[in-house]
Amino acid sequence: MKFETRAIHDGQKPDSSTGAVIVPVFQTSTYQQEAIGRHKGYEYSRTGNPTRTALEACLASLESAKYGLAFSSGVAATQAVFNLLKTGGHIISGDEVYGGTYRLLEKVMKKWGLEADYFDVDDISTIDKLVKPNTKMVWIETPTNPLLKIINISHMARFAKKHNLILAVDNTFASPYFQKPIELGADIVVHSTTKYLAGHSDVIGGAVLTSDARIYDELKFYQNAAGAVPGPWDSWLVLRGIKTLAVRMKEHNSNAAYLAKYLKSHKKVEKAYYPGFSGMISFELTGGLREVRRFLSKLKLFSLAESLGGVESLVCYPPKMTHASFSPQEREVRGIKDNLLRLSVGIENKEDLKNDLRQALG
Repeated sequence: MKFETRAIHDGQKPDSSTGAVIVPVFQTSTYQQEAIGRHKGYEYSRTGNPTRTALEACLASLESAKYGLAFSSGVAATQAVFNLLKTGGHIISGDEVYGGTYRLLEKVMKKWGLEADYFDVDDISTIDKLVKPNTKMVWIETPTNPLLKIINISHMARFAKKHNLILAVDNTFASPYFQKPIELGADIVVHSTTKYLAGHSDVIGGAVLTSDARIYDELKFYQNAAGAVPGPWDSWLVLRGIKTLAVRMKEHNSNAAYLAKYLKSHKKVEKAYYPGFSGMISFELTGGLREVRRFLSKLKLFSLAESLGGVESLVCYPPKMTHASFSPQEREVRGIKDNLLRLSVGIENKEDLKNDLRQALG
């Protein structure tokens, strides 16, 4: 079946007891057992819940993976992946990542004895010199956050295989509609399901997808042991959002391409970043922070807010929002300037969105 059909049907058969065509919200913490050690597949909802199972199956299908695991947030999903490494392990990450991922590596995982080094995503050949005897994993985002750079996943997969490393890809910005890292050789795909997958800015969630049985078994054990799982209602909301993922991504992409062309030609925009797909645009304003504040104060449709991927358009100021965990010096090295803004382009009318940018830039 094609992507659009799988998004609506995989893992979501009509309920056997009632015939309901939409997966029910199994709002329960525990399940009656027929006898000691004999149950109907579920014991306790931290371990497993039918609504969550449906979500995990659908997500795995969309990412061309054999296994899916849902978590309570994207950061929780990322933490689960990092937990595959043992004390003294070493991870290589792209130098341009979500601030929460960087914070997790530098402020949390290092306390547990995990080492991290960062390669220049503009020159991936620099990764070779970072490999150590204790290196176990490569972590990348593509497109990157916030400058939307593209990393060649197939190249990174070959590199990881050569050195017997796990390749994990954060696919949040692209969504499986535009990019399927496992088909390109990645071992693990991570999502903040909060973003495009749920798509309505009304739920927090995360997911990990893999086709490696050993990795899945370790992550499944961790999911149950650590307990950072989504509730049934959160799982249902993400499932509901996924049903319209394909049609939404087409509109996000169309609107973003239209606005990126406008911004690239505007005299008050020093530089615009758009990867050519999805709904994210970043750009640098002329005039520095003062101009940024003035621009933000005049916007009417674009809301100043964290996050991305909802049907409504948002604007983010990375230096003080998503990437505030980087020091000013670290942001400067990575090219995250004080005049940088990031747009999550929604699915409103594109002319209305363009007019909002025009009047704010005017």
